[in-house]
Amino acid sequence: MVVQSVIRLFLPPEFQGFLFSKIHGFFSCFCNEMTMVIGQYDGYSQNDLFGAAQVLLATKQSLSMQRVQVTKSPKENHFTLAMDQNQMPVDTFHGVKLKWVFVLRQVDSGHQVHQGSTVQHEVQHFELIFHKKNREIVVKSYLPFLIDEAKSIKQGNKTLKLCTPGSLSGPWSSVNLDHPVTFQTLAMELELKKKILDDLDRIVRRKEYYRRVGKVWKRGYLLYGPPGIGKSSLVAAMANYLNFDVYGLELSGLRSIANLRRLLVATTNQSILVVEDIDCTIQLQDRNPRTRAAGMNPMLMCYQQQDQVTLSGFLNFTDGLWSSCGNERIIVFTTNHVEKLDPAILRPGRMDLHIPMSYCTPCGFRLLAYNYLGIDHHELFNQIESAIMMARVTLAEVAEELMKCDESEIVLRDMVSFLTNHKRKENEEVIKEKVCRSQLIVEIGGSEEESSKGKLIEK
Repeated sequence: MVVQSVIRLFLPPEFQGFLFSKIHGFFSCFCNEMTMVIGQYDGYSQNDLFGAAQVLLATKQSLSMQRVQVTKSPKENHFTLAMDQNQMPVDTFHGVKLKWVFVLRQVDSGHQVHQGSTVQHEVQHFELIFHKKNREIVVKSYLPFLIDEAKSIKQGNKTLKLCTPGSLSGPWSSVNLDHPVTFQTLAMELELKKKILDDLDRIVRRKEYYRRVGKVWKRGYLLYGPPGIGKSSLVAAMANYLNFDVYGLELSGLRSIANLRRLLVATTNQSILVVEDIDCTIQLQDRNPRTRAAGMNPMLMCYQQQDQVTLSGFLNFTDGLWSSCGNERIIVFTTNHVEKLDPAILRPGRMDLHIPMSYCTPCGFRLLAYNYLGIDHHELFNQIESAIMMARVTLAEVAEELMKCDESEIVLRDMVSFLTNHKRKENEEVIKEKVCRSQLIVEIGGSEEESSKGKLIEK
């Protein structure tokens, strides 16, 4: 203690650190223990070993821990136990004693919220302590065993997660995904539903195939159609079918391509990345540098191009080198206006399967009627199905009508009135549009047959 006080008093801080490190190294030569530090993240991506340690240590009843964290989600029927900070349970593997320590500390993020105060985030890591002579057993046997066991446990007790950006403790924050929709309850044409299921099954079983042909183990889907036709429900059904977590990405909220890179690399394997309304989140259509440069300060343009999320930068994560940072992933784009998308997004390798989502069909109505009313036939079905073929109604509109009453007879009669009124309003809008168009043609000059300008507007 006297020596330490003298050193701190008379020696500069730089030399103090050097001297203490040398002293620590000298005494460590006489220590037989070795410590492995297992951090939560490896650069941008999550450390699989950290997650495996969390899962396995929580399930080992033989480990004596005085403090444990207990959680339960609405979707789970059991309690989840997790090791609390500063606990030191001892595990045994092939006669080797392994001591675990969970460390949690607060670190300044560097972002100031008030004068003199900064936002703090949590940094977690495990420490694995064992005898030096057992290093080879730990590295070659225990750590692979840890990952395999944790994977089996997670697949058996996995709770799907819906992840969004913005967590203080990491790139993503998550909540339990408790969406009940499945492919059995999804209102969709049977042929299209079978096509999607067959494609998903091929993805899961083709790990070695993708490796053999030299492709990244991923698949891109484009869901397009008008609002309210079930695009989000299809994503939830895919997640429930594959048991994959869902990552929702809002491109308009990203400040830079570096932020995008940090988020996408941090997604886990066996996950679905969803980018909704890709046509209006950011200006992805304009790839012409001359158009972007028109009327813009060259220095400002250069800075923005380096920092902003661009189409080329985003596409690097769908089929470029950055897309190889993970396996067994699905990327889903949704849009209401597929015609607005740049052709570079639509080509195979980025969006491999294009799925048109149409208005409600007779097949979709029958499935909705069975789900909501519990009936599969009724005398009004033929009349309703004929009206559905004529009126463009979304699945959301039909579902809302079916939920208005518990009496199926009343609901179906109201459905007939709804479809009739919907079609009448639709015809009125079409007539009004034609009248306005004809008036515009007359104002320009000439009839529709004689005026080339009118024909252009008509087109």
